Amino acid sequence: MLNLNEIIEVTGGIAVGNTQKVLKQLNRIEYATEGELTFYINEKYKKFLLNSKATCIIVPEDIEIYPKENQVFIKCKNPFNSLINLLNHLSKKDNLPYGIIHHSVIIEDECLIDDTVSIGANSVIGKNVRIGKNTIIKSNVCIDDNVTIGNNCIIYSNVSIYKECKIGNNCIIHSGSVIGSDGFGFYENENKEFIKIPQLGNVILEDNVEIGANSTIDRALVGSTYIRTGTKIDNLVHIAHNCDIGSNTGIAAQTGISGSVKIGNYCRIGGQVGIAGHLEIADNVTLLAQSGVSKSILNSGIYFGSPVKDVKTAFKLEAIMRNLPEIYEIFKKLYKDKSNQ
Repeated sequence: MLNLNEIIEVTGGIAVGNTQKVLKQLNRIEYATEGELTFYINEKYKKFLLNSKATCIIVPEDIEIYPKENQVFIKCKNPFNSLINLLNHLSKKDNLPYGIIHHSVIIEDECLIDDTVSIGANSVIGKNVRIGKNTIIKSNVCIDDNVTIGNNCIIYSNVSIYKECKIGNNCIIHSGSVIGSDGFGFYENENKEFIKIPQLGNVILEDNVEIGANSTIDRALVGSTYIRTGTKIDNLVHIAHNCDIGSNTGIAAQTGISGSVKIGNYCRIGGQVGIAGHLEIADNVTLLAQSGVSKSILNSGIYFGSPVKDVKTAFKLEAIMRNLPEIYEIFKKLYKDKSNQ
């Protein structure tokens, strides 16, 4: 159940209509019905607003539509921000209560775990691990020796964090992700056999980093693989050893980044992008989906293609490619006419 007065307080809105209603859950405006809370933040959904049977709707404060009978509007200055605040508030209710460690958890010697930390069933904490205030470790998490985790983090089920890795404050790591696995380091001997090179570094996630489900970040050969402050990484992303991913950069699903790549701040990397090893990418670079990067990008801008080009050039080439069949037919006719002269 959702408490309407609590919702009004969290959103900072003003209620218009019957505030005594009981709300069961939050739903999208296309599907919300009686007893549900929804939101209207985009003009293109106006038809759904006009026909909505939702009991409660978050709306802009300057809206000229009035709630129906048995319906309440919560008028907000910025409905999107209010919605985000509400989602954050509701998501915290789904977490484990602070300070609860399940009886099946294994904690090795010399750990320093704050009293407010919660750890779910069957998790294993290695030696000399440090975990800060209000951090939540879900079930079946494996944290190896000498790992440091900051305050207010959430580590979801089935995450593995290898030895010596450091996780900052306010980080989120989703299920199935692996932080600190060995980098892909091998050399060929005279018999063309692969010989493993030990990977002795670690991974450092700075503050406010989020790692999506089933993503992998390799430990460095020596030194550290860095994910800088505020960077968000989607599901199914691979970041190889010794990379340095700048702050407030976003990386979409199925992107693969080879070893020792340095990516700047405020970059945006689309899905299925591939980046070759030992390259440098400047600040404020956007790589559109399925781009392939084989050389360093030293200037900010938008890039596309494989190999990548400035987006205007890339789109012109794409347009020409789409017209090649017609161009070929014209060329073939011209060539035939010339041959017949």
